[in-house]
Amino acid sequence: MTEDLPLDQVRTLLAVVDEGTFDAAAAALHVTPSAVSQRVKALEQRTGRVLLLRTRPVRPTESGEVLVRLARQVARLERDAYAELGLSGAGEPTRVSIAVNADSLATWFLDALVRLPARSRLCFELRREDESHTAALLREGTVMAAVTSSPDPVPGCSVRRLGTMRYLPVAHPEFAAELLAEPLEESVATAPVVVFDRRDDFQDGFVRRLTGGRTGASTLRHFVPTSEGFAEAVAAGLGWGMVPEAQAVPLLRAGRVTVFAPDRAVDAPLYWQQWKLDSPALAAVADAVTVTAARALHP
Repeated sequence: MTEDLPLDQVRTLLAVVDEGTFDAAAAALHVTPSAVSQRVKALEQRTGRVLLLRTRPVRPTESGEVLVRLARQVARLERDAYAELGLSGAGEPTRVSIAVNADSLATWFLDALVRLPARSRLCFELRREDESHTAALLREGTVMAAVTSSPDPVPGCSVRRLGTMRYLPVAHPEFAAELLAEPLEESVATAPVVVFDRRDDFQDGFVRRLTGGRTGASTLRHFVPTSEGFAEAVAAGLGWGMVPEAQAVPLLRAGRVTVFAPDRAVDAPLYWQQWKLDSPALAAVADAVTVTAARALHP
């Protein structure tokens, strides 16, 4: 850390962001709120940028996110160095924060974490987020790594392709027979549909491809914000939906769903992004994720 960016000021900025208020950060750092405020102001003067939005809770600006990410990376390197030197605190577990989409979490991702030996003393903090938004958590410095749909690396991060997650358009057999008749491009646009949440555009994208962009999925939609619940809602006949192949296959075998558009499977590419740090813990997690994804996902 150079003299231009004093470590205590950067750490204080991180504490304010994590704790949400200047008073809470002061309590966490065992200093006065005035000292916290002075350190943040001094850092803003040094950088010539506003680093925090004084909201409740406090939020970092785009420039603030850069320094928050730096503070987390420095802390990660410090912990790794202590562990390698066998100094005090080396016996503490290593916490690894990862953003991962719900479908990966429900199907293959946990198998990757299980591959890591218990003696590695890793503690995982998983943040569930849509794969199109996980990169934002990396950019904010909230997580160290992410499963994401973006092949473009976040500044300060490396990226590698994991494979593609295949989604099948499925519905309960009776639902499909009654509401998804030919011509499919017309019936699927009006049939009840299951979506994950209000940001989920996957089913709409499927319908737009069928209709040449004329319309999205029906406004008669059910929001089911868990991967397992989503698949069960479709199998129960609540609506049609795009279900990950790994979840759809057992339901197909049991006769609970049918693929109503067999030639319309959708492959969603997934990537692993992580901080560019020489961190043994992060490297071990990345290797386990890559190996498991190669077995669970399509090329």
